[in-house]
Amino acid sequence: MKRTLVFVYNADSGVFNALSDLAHKTFSPQTYSCNLCAITYSAFGMRKEWKQFLESLDLEKEFLHSDELKQRYGIEAPRLPAVFKKAQGGLKLYIDADAINECKSIADLKGLILDKLASDLTAQNEGRAK
Repeated sequence: MKRTLVFVYNADSGVFNALSDLAHKTFSPQTYSCNLCAITYSAFGMRKEWKQFLESLDLEKEFLHSDELKQRYGIEAPRLPAVFKKAQGGLKLYIDADAINECKSIADLKGLILDKLASDLTAQNEGRAK
C-alpha cells in the first residue's frame, strides 16, 4: 500500500464556505484561520509551486475540509489545519496545526513536509537495521 498523506483545511466544504473563505483571505488575511489554505491557494486556485511540489512526492494525497474529515473518518482533529498519515486502523496525526501555522511561505511548508518524510525514512531504515 502506497503511503498516503491527508491534508485537512481549517474550513468547511461547500460553495458558500468557499466564497466566504475567499473574501476573508482577501480582505482580512491576518485573521484568516487556515494557514494551509492561505499559503497554498490564491484567489485563482492552487498555487503552481505547491501543485508541482505535491506532484513530485511519491505518495498518495487526499485533501479534506474539517467537516469532511469528520464525515469520512469519524474524527475531529484537536486543531486544524493538519496533515494526517493513513495507517492501519485509520489516520494518525502527522503534522499539527502549530507546525503548519509557523510556516510563512510555500518554501517553509515544503521544508516541513520534506523534513518529516526524511525523518520517517531514517526511522524506517533504523528499524530494518535492528
